[in-house]
Amino acid sequence: MRRWRADTTLLVLCAMPDVAFAHGPTAWPGWTLDPWVTLPLALSLLWFNAGYARLRARERRPGTHRRQAHLFWLGWLVLAAALVSPLHEAGERSFAAHMFEHELLMLAAAPLLVLSRPIGIALWALPNAWRTRCATFGHARWFAAAWQALTHPLPATLLQALALWLWHAPRLFDLALAQPGWHIAQHVSFLATALLFWSAVLVAHRARPALAIGCLFFTATISGALGVFMALSSSPWYAGYARLGMAPFGLTPAEDQQLAGLLMWIPGGIVHAVAALVLLARSLRERTLEPSP
Repeated sequence: MRRWRADTTLLVLCAMPDVAFAHGPTAWPGWTLDPWVTLPLALSLLWFNAGYARLRARERRPGTHRRQAHLFWLGWLVLAAALVSPLHEAGERSFAAHMFEHELLMLAAAPLLVLSRPIGIALWALPNAWRTRCATFGHARWFAAAWQALTHPLPATLLQALALWLWHAPRLFDLALAQPGWHIAQHVSFLATALLFWSAVLVAHRARPALAIGCLFFTATISGALGVFMALSSSPWYAGYARLGMAPFGLTPAEDQQLAGLLMWIPGGIVHAVAALVLLARSLRERTLEPSP
């Protein structure tokens, strides 16, 4: 329990802002002080760790859920790095930094959190009566039907693609840059749709491997196309960044946008393509291991 408390304290401190940084148009980006971000991050970590500690005390085989915990902590750290570290403030000055932040949310934090399956562990932090009520609610027919519909590969893929393309429309993106509330809504929609998408393809591949693989390749294509448009554009799309005149590292706003497009195009496409190939290899291996009739 002492080790769990120490780990929790260390991880929470990673999400807290560094007030020693100076702020200003030319200052080095500092840690983001926003309770709408840091408080949910801290509470989610404390809740999961409390559930994990209670579940671990009841395990008959030590280390049964250790892999899930490690995946959650890693996903949480990536999430905190994207939203709280100086990268977030740098994203207000550089579109490439902003794009890298989004890539961390959707391509790293989301699949790690999905693979950790944290809800079942976190529920152990609740009293027995509350945990039973949550389980009853989760098995309700209407809730199960809604969750099944949202995590079907096709709707989940389309929702993520819609969020990606709509938020990168100049009017909405400039609105997110200018208004903190809209900026939070942008990040929430990116993370939520990414969680649905990875839940769909990482779970559905067992029952619908071909569909899951197809959705991964489709997502690589649709996000890569948006990245290509950005990378090949000779003029900046977003007035919020264009007004800065000069992005970090001496890049013009157009060059900064081209770099952001390359980040969406190449790393994003690679992650989805590699995930699709891994699922394809696993599906083929499972099929060869099936006993012949």
